[in-house]
Amino acid sequence: MKNPEAVERMLADHALIGASLPGAGLPWLAREREAALARFAVSGFPTTHDEDWKYTSVAPILRQALVAGAGVGDADAAAGLIDALQLEPQTGHWLVFVDGRHAPQLSSLKPLPAGVVLGSLARALEQEPTQLAPHLPALAGQTVFGDLNTAFMADGAYLYLPDGAEVEEPVHLLFLTTQSGVALHSRNLLIAGAGARATVIEHHAGAAGAVYLHNVVTQIILAENAAIGHYKLQQESAQAFHVAGIHASQQRGSRFESHSISLGAQLARNDIATVFQAEGCDATLNGLYLAADGQHVDHHTLVDHAAPAGSSREYYRGVLDGAGRAVFNGKVIVRPGAQKTNAQQSNHNLLLSRDAEIDTKPQLEIYADDVQCTHGATVGQIDEQQRFYLRSRGIDDAVAQALLVHAFAHDVVERIGVPSLRQRLERILLARLPQAGHLGETA
Repeated sequence: MKNPEAVERMLADHALIGASLPGAGLPWLAREREAALARFAVSGFPTTHDEDWKYTSVAPILRQALVAGAGVGDADAAAGLIDALQLEPQTGHWLVFVDGRHAPQLSSLKPLPAGVVLGSLARALEQEPTQLAPHLPALAGQTVFGDLNTAFMADGAYLYLPDGAEVEEPVHLLFLTTQSGVALHSRNLLIAGAGARATVIEHHAGAAGAVYLHNVVTQIILAENAAIGHYKLQQESAQAFHVAGIHASQQRGSRFESHSISLGAQLARNDIATVFQAEGCDATLNGLYLAADGQHVDHHTLVDHAAPAGSSREYYRGVLDGAGRAVFNGKVIVRPGAQKTNAQQSNHNLLLSRDAEIDTKPQLEIYADDVQCTHGATVGQIDEQQRFYLRSRGIDDAVAQALLVHAFAHDVVERIGVPSLRQRLERILLARLPQAGHLGETA
């Protein structure tokens, strides 16, 4: 067992709260929780000796005395966070969670199409557990933090779309953490029936200065010809830890879009994977990460072409400043028999200081011969010729750099298909990117 003291703390926490977790009385879920906890007890937390964690150490998390379980939930503090984030709850459907628990008083749901279910996962476990039973155990054993999530999951979002259902306005899942010293384990389950369509925005934020761990798993199940656009915006507290898994399963002709924007947290890890279970699937994975002031952000992606005639595109960009560090590991697997596969992947990184660091590893594993697959990665600094060109036109050096950095990051932002979210990200970037404040002086 690795990190035995930290493991023992987690096992002790589970012994205290396990019986009070949602769904504790369901035999099938109790078995899954016990199995996940047993696997975790054997494996322990990952170390840098594990290949998938070679460049990311979880030691900073383990040094914190974090108490597992959902917090009490400070609705007043959460309301203040919502105001500070300048969210607009009057547009779309809003499901708000405070310190790991659904906050109905802060949520706002408009009328939904017939048969569509949107609400708290904890509530769904009470009211319709048979609908969840085939799906929640599907994650078992995939990752250490996934096992922890299964063992401790308390709440999250549940979205069910029956065949042919279409939710026109975006579904916003807002997770706010107001407390320090907690380890929260949220689980989201999104199920789209045949031909169903929806756009989901998953947004994570925390109170300034709060130290906590948010371990999140989002499962996305797409039936034949279903389409889900999933947008994730991570703005956790600068002292927080964010570990997340997004796991999609696609059937024939389905379309999945993942857009991951990682801006906050002291340490952030995102595992994003989709599996093509039948032919004709399509997936797009886009991402943007900013790291500065000692932040560490890690993206591990996997597109598993397990069936023929599938298409995937992956486009990630990172901007690193100060002592910021990033990791990108993008794997594409083309299984035997997955002919007519078309897969594209690229990762581009911009380093703004001598202390910034990126470890990038694009991977292709191809076991079929009739395919079109490309991948590549770049790491560089501001193009001096472009900077010189702007300065020769009378633009100040700081503004020139701001323009170039903003253009580099904007290449991902402009791919966001939700106008209101795209505009919000533009405002965030103007405030967050180095020297970007100077752009306002040129307006």
